[in-house]
Amino acid sequence: MAGTKPVSGARAPSRGPVVRAVAAGSVGNLVEWYEFGVYGFLATELAERFFAPAGGGTAEALVRTYASFALAFFFRPLGAVLFGRLGDRWGRRPVLLAVVALMSGTTTLIGVLPTYATAGALAPWLLTFLRAVQGLSAGGEFGGAVTVLTEFAPSGRRGLYGAWQSFTVALGLLCGAGVAALTATVLSGPQLAAWGWRLPFLLALPLGLVALWLRAGLAETPSFLADAEGEGARTVRLGFGALLLAAARVAGWSAAGYTFLVVLPSYLQVSLHADVRQALLSAAVANAGFAVAILPAGLLSDRVGRRPVLLAGAVLVSVTALPVLNLLQDPGASGPAKGWALAAAGAMVGLMAGPGPALLAETFPTRVRWTGLGLAYALANAVFSGCAGLIITEAVRRTGNPDVPAYYAATACAVSALALLGRPSKKRKHPSEKAS
Repeated sequence: MAGTKPVSGARAPSRGPVVRAVAAGSVGNLVEWYEFGVYGFLATELAERFFAPAGGGTAEALVRTYASFALAFFFRPLGAVLFGRLGDRWGRRPVLLAVVALMSGTTTLIGVLPTYATAGALAPWLLTFLRAVQGLSAGGEFGGAVTVLTEFAPSGRRGLYGAWQSFTVALGLLCGAGVAALTATVLSGPQLAAWGWRLPFLLALPLGLVALWLRAGLAETPSFLADAEGEGARTVRLGFGALLLAAARVAGWSAAGYTFLVVLPSYLQVSLHADVRQALLSAAVANAGFAVAILPAGLLSDRVGRRPVLLAGAVLVSVTALPVLNLLQDPGASGPAKGWALAAAGAMVGLMAGPGPALLAETFPTRVRWTGLGLAYALANAVFSGCAGLIITEAVRRTGNPDVPAYYAATACAVSALALLGRPSKKRKHPSEKAS
């Protein structure tokens, strides 16, 4: 049965360390994606505070905001290599502590940044610098969290355990959408503009402290200990072909996820003229559908394999992205119909996000696992996620075509589908990849 072999070198850990590993590995992702979600959901507010005074209209300011957003993603591959090499060499626990501390600290600092009205042209540069630092830490976070979750997973359950990483991504996005929507609902427009937008970012501080406490008690993974005792002296190379194939396989997950789960609120406000509360509620509905599908998709991949489940999600998004978007654009469509369409779009992304972490972990051996899977994911995110808001907003602005988000998500998912249909060379296949 697919997924029954342990990750290379693993010894079956006791229940206590496994539960702690799930909590410690997942909570950092919640903090990371909470922040990334908040930035995306409040992009229009940030554009007005930091970029609009520099000149140009609302759409141009939003493009600058998403350019800052995209820049952070291009620092992710660097963070994946930097923290991945440290984690593969020195151990999972100490590096996981460092990345969550860095992420929480920079997110909190965004909440106290001076705006353009106070600091002038320095304000957007400070915001962009903090986003770059966040990109570094986020690049290390994903690889470390997935490595810990899959290396602690019992035999035959890597898909389910790896899915916890994606599930906490969904929780982070839901928390970000919920906090942003609550802030926008409770506060008046002037209050939100003056200081309310800061509150969701400041909440990252207590969340980060909880994450640090959980990770401080994390044990080292069985796979890393076994590798250090046995095969640690041998040289393991990170194959370039395997890296590109892994990145292509998750490209659709990255693009569709950001299109329907993060960029959606700004698209609805700027292109369809929805108010901020409606836009944030729509994002919350899509993320709820995403969250519900993730763990079942991961569990299913333990039974039928990673690639069939990922392929189903990629094909479904390619076929339905345009109809879903057209339904949102239809002023005559009912609210419940739009809500179900958004939830379904989120669930289709969940089909890819559930087995995705385990598939990446099974592609690389222990000695380069954190670096390999983190770099593959970071590359996919840098190209297909970080640029999503920038490309979609600019393309809609220049062409006037409101269907651009659907074309973007569908194209990326088609790329993933083709990559998932191919198999890596037998010479380079890692034994544990059989489950993918």
